[in-house]
Amino acid sequence: MTGTTRTRLVLVVIGIVVVVGAALLALLPGGGDRRLMVVITPSLDNPFFGQEARAAEQRARALGYETLSFSHGDDAFRQNELIESAIARGAAAIVLDNAGSDASVAAVLKAKASGIPTFLIDREISSRGAAVAQIVSNNFQGATLGAEAFAEAMGGEGTYAELVGRESDTNAGIRSQGYHAVLDRYPGLTMVSRQSANWDQAQAFTVTQSILQAHPDVKGIIAGNDTMALGAIAALESAGRSDVAVVGFDGSNDARDAILAGKMVATVLQPAHRQAQYAVELADRYLRTAETGMPEKQLMECFLIDRGNARRLNDFALAPR
Repeated sequence: MTGTTRTRLVLVVIGIVVVVGAALLALLPGGGDRRLMVVITPSLDNPFFGQEARAAEQRARALGYETLSFSHGDDAFRQNELIESAIARGAAAIVLDNAGSDASVAAVLKAKASGIPTFLIDREISSRGAAVAQIVSNNFQGATLGAEAFAEAMGGEGTYAELVGRESDTNAGIRSQGYHAVLDRYPGLTMVSRQSANWDQAQAFTVTQSILQAHPDVKGIIAGNDTMALGAIAALESAGRSDVAVVGFDGSNDARDAILAGKMVATVLQPAHRQAQYAVELADRYLRTAETGMPEKQLMECFLIDRGNARRLNDFALAPR
């Protein structure tokens, strides 16, 4: 073997080692040069989900990551496509507000198998160990706060209706359970209708119109989120009803304005902004150290927003006094 051939052989071997080493590093948390964080939420137009995406993007960029944000529209098939795209792009991590507790498990596991950790916000999935973290609001605790304000506004008696979120969403069921843990203790309160409006304002408007026709004596409407509460308010206004107590959940700016205008009793703030930031911070820690130092599921406390503190609310965060 000549010296030139031997040199070429050595260079080829070195090249193979470099390529294989880079591939192996890419499979490790934080390995390679991957600095892309993909943020996937149900919508970028909805105030709550849009704020999640913006907060996650801002924090990720501050930590030196590139970002891409997408919405799955509560479509598990679309969510799967977006996660496959994140895998193909070699993302460092995925921050996800998922499209269903059961339907999202396979997609999260697919990302994990590809070496990409997923950090869930707002909604949990029905499996443990697939995601690195599941950061959710304490929906039950928050719902009890909203229900107590609702019962007080109703004077502990009268008929009411409940607008429920998407049935496949774990949060919808938990919030409803929290509401009834309080309201069912009041013998003078009677629920005359419980219907899903799928988190949607237009559907809530239509459903509330039907409720008002069937139960013209209804005195209160408690909704699983602010978007549905605002739809209910619009229906009440169109019917000339200003005597109905309305409570929502999320802590949106629109709900704040409705409270200050006297159209809504209260909402429950779930800290969407901080949840998204924290998910990115945990992702960064995991990518640097291969661990978060925290349990997979973490609950964040919710806060009641009424006329007393509504002016401090902005973009799903409560300013200090």
